Amino acid sequence: ESSFQVVVRYDLTASIMKFSKTTTSSRRKNRKAHFGADSESRRKLMSAALSPELRAKYNVRSMPIRRDDEVTVVRGARSKQPAAEGKVVAVNRKRFSVHIERVQRDKVSGNPVFVPIHPSNLVITKLKIDKDRADLLKRKAAGRALRTNAAAAMANVD
Repeated sequence: ESSFQVVVRYDLTASIMKFSKTTTSSRRKNRKAHFGADSESRRKLMSAALSPELRAKYNVRSMPIRRDDEVTVVRGARSKQPAAEGKVVAVNRKRFSVHIERVQRDKVSGNPVFVPIHPSNLVITKLKIDKDRADLLKRKAAGRALRTNAAAAMANVD
C-alpha cells in the first residue's frame, strides 16, 4: 500500500466571470473611481428606482434623482416612520445624500435638521419632468425596447 496525498488547489480568480477586458474588477480601483468621481458622474451614480406605476408608464427602471421629485424611503431605519415619504429638498452629490421634506430629526438644541439618505434606499413616486428629463426618458425607453426586441429575436433563432 502506497500512501500519497492529493492536493487540490482552487483558483478563486477563475470562478469570477469577467465580460470586459477594459473594465477592472479590482475592489480598490472601483472604490477609488466611485468616491473620487466628478459631479457629472455622481449624478448618474445617485440614481433611484422608479415606483411600479412609473416603471409601467415610462418603461424605465431608474432615474437620476433631483430636487422636487417625490420619493418614498423603502430601506433603513427611516423607512418605518410614517413620514418616510415626501419631496426631495436637496441633493448633495459630494456626500452621496438626499434630503427629504419631512424626514428630519431634532438636534440637542431643538432645531430640526434633515437626515441624509442614500438614493439607493429610495423609490421615486413622482417625477419632476422638464424638457431634458423627458428626452432622457424617451432615450432610455427606446434602448430598453431595442434590447427586448433583440432578445425576443434571439429566442427564435433555434
